[in-house]
Amino acid sequence: MDRVLRLLARSRFLSRAPASDPRPGPGPAGAAPLLLRPPNVVRMASQNSFRIEYDTFGELKVPNDKYYGAQTVRSTMNFKIGGVTERMPIPVIKAFGILKRAAAEVNQDYGLDPKIANAIMKAADEVAEGKLNDHFPLVVWQTGSGTQTNMNVNEVISNRAIEMLGGQLGSKKPVHPNDHVNKSQSSNDTFPTAMHIAAAVEVHEVLLPGLQKLHDALDAKSKEFAQIIKIGRTHTQDAVPLTLGQEFSGYVQQVKYATTRIKGAMPRIYELAAGGTAVGTGLNTRIGFAEKVAAKVAALTGLPFVTAPNKFEALAAHDALVELSGAMNTAACSLMKIANDIRFLGSGPRSGLGELILPENEPGSSIMPGKVNPTQCEALTMVAAQVMGNHVAITIGGSSGHFELNVFKPLMIKNVLHSARLLGDASVSFTENCVVGIQANTERINKLMNESLMLVTALNPHIGYDKAAKIAKTAHKNGSTLKATAIELGYLTAEQFDEWVKPKDMLGPK
Repeated sequence: MDRVLRLLARSRFLSRAPASDPRPGPGPAGAAPLLLRPPNVVRMASQNSFRIEYDTFGELKVPNDKYYGAQTVRSTMNFKIGGVTERMPIPVIKAFGILKRAAAEVNQDYGLDPKIANAIMKAADEVAEGKLNDHFPLVVWQTGSGTQTNMNVNEVISNRAIEMLGGQLGSKKPVHPNDHVNKSQSSNDTFPTAMHIAAAVEVHEVLLPGLQKLHDALDAKSKEFAQIIKIGRTHTQDAVPLTLGQEFSGYVQQVKYATTRIKGAMPRIYELAAGGTAVGTGLNTRIGFAEKVAAKVAALTGLPFVTAPNKFEALAAHDALVELSGAMNTAACSLMKIANDIRFLGSGPRSGLGELILPENEPGSSIMPGKVNPTQCEALTMVAAQVMGNHVAITIGGSSGHFELNVFKPLMIKNVLHSARLLGDASVSFTENCVVGIQANTERINKLMNESLMLVTALNPHIGYDKAAKIAKTAHKNGSTLKATAIELGYLTAEQFDEWVKPKDMLGPK
C-alpha cells in the first residue's frame, strides 16, 4: 500500500499537502493528506481550448488564448452585470501597467530576481501600451476595492512574463501573480493608485486640451464681434445694449475658470496611495518603497506624481476625485449655459432671435424638408447633463468610505474618466463644428436693438426713472417708438432724444 501511494505521489496529478492542512485524506495515520492537482500544477483540457488553473477555491477552466487566470474567470462567473459595455475602463488597465512596471523596478532594487523583474516590466509595458486589452474582461460592478481587477492585471502580467521566459501558462512559475507581480502591494493601495494615474492622464491628454481649444475659439469670436452692438437680455427679456464681443467674453472667462478649477484639483490627484498596502500602514513593504514607486510613475508619465503624505486617507477616502469631479461638474454648468445661449441666439432662421448664424452640418428633420438644427449645442448640453449625473454618483461613492477603506472605487473612477472624456471630446466637437463657423447676423441684431424699449434706460439721468418708465410702457402699449412717445408726452425734444439715446454710449461706465 505504501509503495502504491509513493508512486501516485510522484505523478503530476497528485502531491502531498502541508502537514498542517486540516482536510482529511487517504494515507497512514500522521501522514500528510493527498490532494488532487495542487495549485501549482497546470492541466490542459482534453479539447485543448482550455487549461485548468486553480485559486484558493478550486479549479477552473481558463481559455488557452488568454493570459488571465482562475481569479479573473471566477469574477466573470460571479459578476455577470452589464456585459462588455460595463467593463473596467481601459485607462485604468493602462494605469495598472504603469504602476506594476514601477513596482517591479523598485522591487528589483530591494532584491527581486532581476530576471523575474525584467519579465514583469516588459509584460507591464505591454499592458500600459494597450497591447493586451483583450485580456481584461472584468466589469466595473465587482468588489468595491477593485481586487478582482488588480488580480486580473497580476495574472495577465504573470502569465505573459512566464511566456516570455519559456514557461507554461498558469503554472505561476517562475513568475507568481501575488508573490512577484503584486509584491509589496495590496489591491487596497494599487487600485486607488491606478485611479489617480488614469484620472491625471485623462485630464492632461483629453480634458484640458479640449477646454483650451474651446477657450481659444471663443476668444477669437469675442474679438471678431467686438464692434457689433446688440441688445442685452436679462430674465430672457430685453435689457440694455452690449457688444456681441462682450457677450462672448463672458463665455471665454467661464471656460478659463473651468480650466483653472480643474488644474487646481490636480495636486491631490498627483498623490499616490502605493505603499499603504492593506490599511495604510505599509505592511509587507520596505522603507522608501512608496517614495520610489511614485518617483518611477512620475518618470514614466511625465506628470508630477508623489507619494501620498497620509496613506490612511488615501485608502479610506477619495476626496481628491470628488474634488476633481466637482470642478468638472462646474465646467459642465458653464458649458450648458454657453451652448444654450448660442442655440437660442441662433434660433430661427425666421421666427426666432436669429442674431447668430450657426454652421449647417447635416439635415435636421426626417419630415420637414430643409430644416437644420443646432445639433452641436444639443450634444454639448447632453454631455453636460451626463457629467452632472456622474458627479452625483461620485459624490455618493466618495461619501461612503467606511473605516479604513472606501469600497466604491470602481464606480468612482468609471464616472470620473467618463466625465473627463466627454467634456474633452465634446469641447473639441463643439469648437470645430460650431464655434469656429458662427457668424453674426448684423441686420437682425440692429433691427432688434433699435426696436428695444430698454434703450429708454439712457434717459434716467436726464428725466428720471418714473418718466422714463412712462415712456417705455406707453410706447409698448401703443406700439410706437420710444422717440415718438417721449416727444408726445412732452418729456423731451427730438434733438435731446437723439443726443441722449445712443447705444454706442451705453456700453460701459462714463
